[in-house]
Amino acid sequence: MTLLAIETSGPVCSVALLVGGVPVCTRAEAGGANHARLLPRFVDELLAEARTRRLSLEAVALSEGPGSYTGLRIGSSMAKGLCYGLGIPLIAIPTPLVLCASYAAHIGRLPADAPSLPADPLLCPMTDARRMEVYTALYTPDLRPVMPIQACVIDASSFADRLAQSPVVFFGDGADKCRSVICSPAARFVSGILPDAQHMGVLAEAGYGRTVSGKDIAYYNPFYLKDFVAAPSHVKGLHP
Repeated sequence: MTLLAIETSGPVCSVALLVGGVPVCTRAEAGGANHARLLPRFVDELLAEARTRRLSLEAVALSEGPGSYTGLRIGSSMAKGLCYGLGIPLIAIPTPLVLCASYAAHIGRLPADAPSLPADPLLCPMTDARRMEVYTALYTPDLRPVMPIQACVIDASSFADRLAQSPVVFFGDGADKCRSVICSPAARFVSGILPDAQHMGVLAEAGYGRTVSGKDIAYYNPFYLKDFVAAPSHVKGLHP
């Protein structure tokens, strides 16, 4: 399957052209608030690459959240427009699973002197949701769900019942702030893991995404998990 994968749920905007789950061309940049500027350029470049290689897109894979509200809207708008214009389906993949795929790719590249990790831990991807809140879930190493995706406020008792039974590996941009709070000897933390479009092909090929096609694409919304709440403006003159 030839896919264009889009990931804009966090600080990095990434896009990948994938064939049979393998990336043949990628673009990524830590754009922060620049996803709206970066994503169209990345998509144009990879579509041009697909034409050069005489590849026909069969679907667009989207990291659907939860994550940054604005980032998810930007990514989903692009994905829906491409799918509608090209007449191809959208494959929506939960962002915690994309994080798990990025973790799996990362541990395969760890140096030999890196701290050892437990053989069969539970996987706990964490996306920063500000303060001590994270979007998270729990999976077995073969990605069977153990705890559904949810928003959690982390304290010293978080995951205590799970950690009493099994080692847990925490990763993602929400995990670092939890390192000093979750102090169990069964907890392991791996830094530097972010969701990346180039790892989404394996998930899409294995059927971990939800396929949206035809007229349903118009009604698709990302997995925000929580309602958007606008912060008060601090611009002078906008308040009575």
